[in-house]
Amino acid sequence: MENLNIFIRSIFIDNMIFAYFLGMCSFIAVSKNVKTAFGLGIAVTFMLVVTLPVNYLLENYVLRPGALVWLGEEYATVDLSFLSLIMFIAVIASMTQLVEMAVEKYSPALYSSLGIFLPLIAVNCAILGGSLFMQQRDFPSIWTAVCAGGGWGLGWLLAITAIAAIRERLAVYSNIPRPLRGVGITFIITALMGIAFMSFLGIKI
Repeated sequence: MENLNIFIRSIFIDNMIFAYFLGMCSFIAVSKNVKTAFGLGIAVTFMLVVTLPVNYLLENYVLRPGALVWLGEEYATVDLSFLSLIMFIAVIASMTQLVEMAVEKYSPALYSSLGIFLPLIAVNCAILGGSLFMQQRDFPSIWTAVCAGGGWGLGWLLAITAIAAIRERLAVYSNIPRPLRGVGITFIITALMGIAFMSFLGIKI
């Protein structure tokens, strides 16, 4: 039940976009088309679901003080926590390469439409933020990391797909003042959606 609570909370309350504004670069740049936005959202969700458990294992069995005790008592005092950031980034970067190759092979159209923003998943702060939140909040199990990663990924997918759908409609039906077109109106809508998502703060499972 606690993992389910974390999963739901990660989607609606601790949403990466609306609560922490992480991953805004690709969120703004790729949210002009629903199909492209949805594809990137799926890729980010996959990355979070995979990298959080891997980084959880690294954190608990390699990096934190005393984590290497399973190698022998002489390693009980070893502390590699200073390597955590670079190790998390290395895991994210390697998984990004796998995702990029898979998208290029199985969906060339999506690969072309995403352009430079697909390899930039490696530096998407929403994905690194998930691993750092996992470390900060000291998740009790790998399943908690999976649930949190899935929730954060689906929350990011929901946010970018929703803003893309709104931007598509605005382009067709609205006469937006010239100074607000593009990024300006997107920031305004994102802020309003963030306020709307604050209504989920009272949810308890």
